[in-house]
Amino acid sequence: MKIRFILLATVLGWASITAFAQKKENKVDSLEIKAKQYYTKREVMIPMRDGVKLYTAIYEPKDNSEKHPILMMRTPYSCEPYGEQFSGSVKKRDGSMKNYLEHNYILVFQDIRGRHKSEGEFVQVRPLNKNRKSNKDIDESTDTYDTIEWLIHNTHNNQRVGTWGISYDGFQATMTASSNHPALKAVSPQGPVTDWFRGDDRHHNGAFTFLQTTNFLPWLEGRHAGKGIMKQIVKNDVYTDFLALGTFHDADLLVQDSTETLWNLIKEHPNFDSFWQERDARRSCHNLKPAILVTGGLFDSEDCYGAWNTYKAIKEQSPETELYLAFGPWWHGAWTRRSFEGFGNLYFGKSTSAYYKDEIEYPFFRYYLEGKGEKPQHHVSVFHTGKNEWEFLDEWPSKEMSPTPFYLQEGGQVSTSMPTENESYTEYISDMSKPVPYTANPTTYRTLEYMVDDQRFATSRPDVITFMTPVLEDTLTLAGPIEVNLQAAISGTDADFMVKVIDVFPENFKYPEEATDYLQNPKYPMSGYQLMVRGELFRGRYRESFEHPKAFEPGQVTPVSYVLPDVAHTFLPGHRLMIQIQSSWFPIIDRNPQKFINTYTCTEEDFEMRQNIRIYHQKGAHSYLLLPVVRK
Repeated sequence: MKIRFILLATVLGWASITAFAQKKENKVDSLEIKAKQYYTKREVMIPMRDGVKLYTAIYEPKDNSEKHPILMMRTPYSCEPYGEQFSGSVKKRDGSMKNYLEHNYILVFQDIRGRHKSEGEFVQVRPLNKNRKSNKDIDESTDTYDTIEWLIHNTHNNQRVGTWGISYDGFQATMTASSNHPALKAVSPQGPVTDWFRGDDRHHNGAFTFLQTTNFLPWLEGRHAGKGIMKQIVKNDVYTDFLALGTFHDADLLVQDSTETLWNLIKEHPNFDSFWQERDARRSCHNLKPAILVTGGLFDSEDCYGAWNTYKAIKEQSPETELYLAFGPWWHGAWTRRSFEGFGNLYFGKSTSAYYKDEIEYPFFRYYLEGKGEKPQHHVSVFHTGKNEWEFLDEWPSKEMSPTPFYLQEGGQVSTSMPTENESYTEYISDMSKPVPYTANPTTYRTLEYMVDDQRFATSRPDVITFMTPVLEDTLTLAGPIEVNLQAAISGTDADFMVKVIDVFPENFKYPEEATDYLQNPKYPMSGYQLMVRGELFRGRYRESFEHPKAFEPGQVTPVSYVLPDVAHTFLPGHRLMIQIQSSWFPIIDRNPQKFINTYTCTEEDFEMRQNIRIYHQKGAHSYLLLPVVRK
């Protein structure tokens, strides 16, 4: 920008610069001016039952010819801009809040306790307090209850309140639902943080999310020592530089934090103990009163687990709740975009996010908050990739889903028949000096597209074993969770198991010409593309219990079973189904030292760098995936 101004000064003179700057400023201001034509902003400090006050920004329609519904979001990420300026989501009347701005909703944004302009102490994913006995016993649900109580008495509202939020804000939405305030009528947890040990953000099945957490936590917690930690680590690309860094212990030396932060709490609680158990948002899903719409992305690398499992928890624990589910082909939060016809090298042929906003989310809130329109006809709306169509169901999984075993076979085959060999296994060497990368391309950050990356780079590695069906003659639709059942033997005492379900595109596959505008690389060779439909890693020590890890007996055939997040994908005729197995996914997940030792305190000197891993596919020791096949 400075260079631009210097050039302008030379050519046009300072008068022209002033005019240019004024024009640019007016362009920015025009959005805010337009918003202010219809809305006013009010900033208040709402008192909670224990005396703590929470900063709340309230955007209210100037048109008070009728009373308005309230739509609220509570966040740890800041309600900025503070002062007279309007939030970008309010300014952009064609953005994600478009429908609510056009229908005169009161929009409320609140800094949660202990964050930014709110008073009190911040606690990461504050647990539900089930033993409240006084006003001093608070949690996120009580803060929400008190906020709603204040809002319905201090705004021009219709006594109907809704809440929503994405990611951490989605966790807040789930906790909001548990408040059961009588005015709370509709809640939408979207890509919600649910379980930070078994599936979301901080761990995947007990394995530490090295890249994401190292980048995210110091930023969220605003710690001086942690600021810029990624710049300290990444000089070339994340794979090279995190490998050179070493282990969690080495990252910990960079953070140098002596305060009580989640970073320190992670290393203090390496297993699924009471600390993690009480932070499982599913503990708050009993007997919920408001209608609930759970939203998630099929390719959400952060909280795909959370969305599926929040829905299942509410379905089980609150059978009387009006419960809805929406899933589309999105990365984390991509459903807020007005256009999402493609992602990475995938083309969907339609705007999936605009459909969600206009035909699923807004009608949900309209019915329950405005009292207008029709009650949502279908409880489940899920976009099936592959055939690229929305499916509408009464429940998830559908009654037509039948868990079907797909067995690994000799010679890299996959079949629905059990293996017949008396002795058969596939062996590879897991080498932690050169772990399997999460993507083929060097990156300086965690990409959004890696969840749909072409897996041909992994297929060619000797430490990735591959099994594949013959060319499919008919459609094969998977809709539900995937259960992994391996029979494995390792030469060490611990190992990770990464299993991927892949759609192998046919030779000479091409997208139609109109797809080129929506693809990351329109010239990418799609012939033979290997699309990762679902992939997830499991830390083997937790095969019997996340609470009580257990070492492997070297050389002993051992069952390893776990569940991958749900899928909604159709394999078309001419495609093939592939299963890949590997023992690292770096640096998305930290390297397993391949010894039964504490991964948060060990150094590279403690590693068993190379170990042999066998996956058995024989009589009495058959490995298979239980796939959610939809019967016709």
